[in-house]
Amino acid sequence: MAQLDWEGGRCAEMALVCLTDFEEYAKEHLSKATWDYYAAGADECCTRDDNLLAYKRIRLRPRILRDVSVSDTRTTVQGTEISFPVGIAPTAFHCLAWHEGEVATARATEAVNTCYITSTYSTCSVEEIVAAAPNGFRWFQLYVYRDRKLSEQIVARVEALGYKALVLTVDVPYTGKRRNDIRNQFKLPPHLKVKNLDGMFQVTEFTDSEEYGIPANTLDPSISWKDIYWLQSLTRLPIIIKGILTKEDAELAVEHGVQGIIVSNHGGRQLDGGPATIDVLSEIVETVQGRIEVYLDGGIRTGSDVLKALALGAKCVFIGRPAVWGLAYKGEEGVREVLQILNDEFRLSMALSGCRNVAEINRNLIQFAKL
Repeated sequence: MAQLDWEGGRCAEMALVCLTDFEEYAKEHLSKATWDYYAAGADECCTRDDNLLAYKRIRLRPRILRDVSVSDTRTTVQGTEISFPVGIAPTAFHCLAWHEGEVATARATEAVNTCYITSTYSTCSVEEIVAAAPNGFRWFQLYVYRDRKLSEQIVARVEALGYKALVLTVDVPYTGKRRNDIRNQFKLPPHLKVKNLDGMFQVTEFTDSEEYGIPANTLDPSISWKDIYWLQSLTRLPIIIKGILTKEDAELAVEHGVQGIIVSNHGGRQLDGGPATIDVLSEIVETVQGRIEVYLDGGIRTGSDVLKALALGAKCVFIGRPAVWGLAYKGEEGVREVLQILNDEFRLSMALSGCRNVAEINRNLIQFAKL
């Protein structure tokens, strides 16, 4: 919770100054089931936790006397300029954290001028999100369902609405085992729905149990590389693959003509025992050799984390849980505060490392700590 301090004889709420302050606030104010859902990792949560710890093993090599009186954090992703290289990763069910949900997230990212990847599992519809932030820069995160017509309909909807890319999530042929969700028998409350899929599934008395707001066993585990070509046949939008962790799959992504990769382990929510994303970024960047853009999510908590990821070759990073903590604090304003803190910290880390702009960030900034 935000700490309290006495100021001029009255009790004033102290400002939240870093992302972990927002985390503590969210943990105290959200229901246990909601907090556990957002915080969940798969199985023993080793990968979830290592996403954070891996950054602490990386050291920076600052350069000095570089005239950092003027700094510029702007960059581009897929040819569109954003204010700094941090966007919002696709996370589900924002209405659990704040009544306006994804509408508030969309307004915040529009105000800050960065990229918001809208989740298939939004509790606001893609139409509502676009209406709330008509000038926002948005990508759409896509799952492939056994009923391919559902995925086709969604692709057509988001392309017509002006979404700028499709982010195909490829690490969920089956949902990971998240123990607390099972213990809590997690379900969306009755007043919330997966709005983008509302009414699209045939629900009968024989339908399997619900899983995260839709009937269970609806994701298609047969999805394979050939489905990239199927997706390309449906749309003119760039296709970004989210969930790559090896140089072999990075090479296959390039060969299949996608426009980008998000190095991601789904926040540690899928395969436990996989690597931290920052630890595999270098090998993927070296394999890709600049042929397509490489992004990263997982474990970003400070501006220096952003700097480390860019030094190792990421074009942009995306935050998941911290955006939800911002929502839980103050909705749109809270998300803006989280993004602003990261932007300020990133700018400061750049300057203290001797970088005036994003183009000056490179591998020479990094050394790995000796164990």
